[in-house]
Amino acid sequence: MYKKQTSPKLLQAELLPTQEEQVPANPNPPPRNRQLDSDDDAEPRTKRARTTRPTSEPARLTRKNLALFNKMVNPKKTSTHRDSDDMPTTKSLSSTSSGFCMRVYENGILNPFNSKPPTNLQEIYTRLARRRATASPPKSDYRSYTNNVGKAGNEATIVVETSEKLLKKYNDDDGYNRAYNRPFTGLPKDAGFNNGLSAPQPDFVEGLGMHEYRPFPVEKHISGAVLYKDDCHSVTLPHIAGEWKGPDGRMADATLQSSYDGAALVYARNQARKYSGKSDPAGYAHVTTFTTNGAQLNFYAHYAAPSEDGALEYHQYRVKTINLTGSYQEYKEGRKYLRNEQDHAREQSYELKDELKEHYKKQRGSGL
Repeated sequence: MYKKQTSPKLLQAELLPTQEEQVPANPNPPPRNRQLDSDDDAEPRTKRARTTRPTSEPARLTRKNLALFNKMVNPKKTSTHRDSDDMPTTKSLSSTSSGFCMRVYENGILNPFNSKPPTNLQEIYTRLARRRATASPPKSDYRSYTNNVGKAGNEATIVVETSEKLLKKYNDDDGYNRAYNRPFTGLPKDAGFNNGLSAPQPDFVEGLGMHEYRPFPVEKHISGAVLYKDDCHSVTLPHIAGEWKGPDGRMADATLQSSYDGAALVYARNQARKYSGKSDPAGYAHVTTFTTNGAQLNFYAHYAAPSEDGALEYHQYRVKTINLTGSYQEYKEGRKYLRNEQDHAREQSYELKDELKEHYKKQRGSGL
C-alpha cells in the first residue's frame, strides 16, 4: 500500500474546527535549519512519521489522534520506567507540553533567571579555574572532538563522545561509581520538591556506592540518600549530575531537568547534615549540575534557602557557559572546569560519608 508522508501543516489543516474535543494544534512547525547549540526543538527528518490514511479522509480531532500528532512532530526519548498519566516525567515528554515546568515551579524549584547567586560563588569560580596536575589534551583531541560531535546524529552519540573526551574516570577508586539515565527510584514521593512528578532521571550521576557507608545504615536514616531502590550497589549521596541533549534537543529542557536533578541532590545532602546535627551555611552551594549538547557546556550551582514566607526554595544559579567547539582554548577550559567539578563532588561525598559514619559511631557508643 502506498504510504504518504504527513507534514505538520497538512495534519493541522485536516483538524476541522467543528469536530469534537477541539484542541489547538501546534502553529509553529520546526525550522529546517538550525545550529548545533541552539535551543530550537527541530524535528529530525529521519523520524517523521508516515501514515497510510488517504488524504481525502480527514482525521477526527480526538484526544487520541492529537496525542499521536504530538508524538509525530515532537519525538522524545522514552523513559526506562512507567509513570501515571497525570505525572509528568522529565524524559518521556517535552517540558513545555507536559506541565512539568509548572509543577517544578509550584514545588519551589527556581530557574536560573529567578535564582540568587550562592554565597560561595567566588569560591566556585576559583575552583573551576584551578590548574590541574595532568597535561592538557593535545590539539588533535579537539579536532577529533569537534568532528565527531558535529557529525553526531543523535543524543546517544553525543553522550559517548563527551563522556569519552571530557569526563574524568576514577579507575583507582572502586567505591566511587557513576550511572547513566536511571530514575531515582529510592527517592521518597513526599519530599516536597517532587510533588506530582515522576522521579528525577539525570543522564549522568556520580557518587559513592551504598556499601561505602557501612556500618552506618544510610538507607534507613537518610531520606533520598540511596538513589536506586533495592540496589545494593546504588550511587548514594552524590554531589554532581548531568543532562545531555542531542543535535535536535532543546537546551532549555536540559536546564529545567537539571534544576530538578539538583534539587534532589540538595534535598538528600540537607537530610544527611540534619541527621548529623549540622547544616551548611546559608546560601552555600555544594551541588553542581551541568548540561551539554556537545557544543555548549553549562554549569549550575544548587542550594536551598527559605523564601519570604518561610517555604523552602531550591536555587539553580548559572555559574559558567562555554563553547566547547569554538576554539581549542575553550575546549581545554571546558574540560578542565568539568573535571574540577567532578573532583570537588568526590571530595564532598567522602567528607559527608566520614561525617555520617563518625556521628553514627558516637551514637552507638552513647547507647542512643
